[in-house]
Amino acid sequence: AVLPACAPSSLISPSFADAANAISANEASQSYDTYAATYDELDGGAAASALGIEAARSAILSRAKGRVLEIGVGTGLNVNKYKFSNKASATDTNDNEGVTSLTLVDISDGMLDEARAKISALNLPQHIQVEFLRADATSQLVQLFGKNSFDTVVDTFSLCVMGNEGAKNCLLQMRDVVKDQDGRILLIENTRSSNPLLGLYQDATADAASQVGGKGCIYNQNVTGMIQWTPGLAIEAEDAFAAGLFRSYVCRKNKS
Repeated sequence: AVLPACAPSSLISPSFADAANAISANEASQSYDTYAATYDELDGGAAASALGIEAARSAILSRAKGRVLEIGVGTGLNVNKYKFSNKASATDTNDNEGVTSLTLVDISDGMLDEARAKISALNLPQHIQVEFLRADATSQLVQLFGKNSFDTVVDTFSLCVMGNEGAKNCLLQMRDVVKDQDGRILLIENTRSSNPLLGLYQDATADAASQVGGKGCIYNQNVTGMIQWTPGLAIEAEDAFAAGLFRSYVCRKNKS
């Protein structure tokens, strides 16, 4: 059942999540190297389907096109949700029929190994270019790829691991590497619930949950507010799932 909503997340102060401690990039790398082999059991499967996460992944990723960057790719839970281009040339980055190239970034080598296995199993056509890269998405995207480089930038459930400051920095990096014209940023993120009781419970437990079994995830972030307060970014579409425990976003560069 969908629980009643309270104030929209844009009206919720980001200070709710400030007390929760983010893990460092090195801690994240080591932690996710350990989780890699069993990660799909934690974030995929029947539980994810019951919460609507699998349907949300399919819906948001169907919008990806052209040259695509996915950060925090993890074990590659998204890769079979992309619609890949049938065109033999991957040079047409304005292709409206699907993804022409895929650049997959993660902080964990172990996660990237799992993602490589999933990509290999897809038997993609040779004209689909796929690249794997270990990098810190909070600071290295512009350095590695340059500005205005991708038609679509994707992240699912990574901002919570970066902490508030890291998430804000990552949004700036994603904004800069996505193209000015027709570029889109597609997100699915853990967020503070729109149900008041659930939201208060998240506030009270976010720090402990991030340290014990939470893989460093701060699950009560005000992601809507973070996007709105990122200069040059605008939200085109936002959908809440499971009483707002997670949300999907379509973002673009603000032309104003």
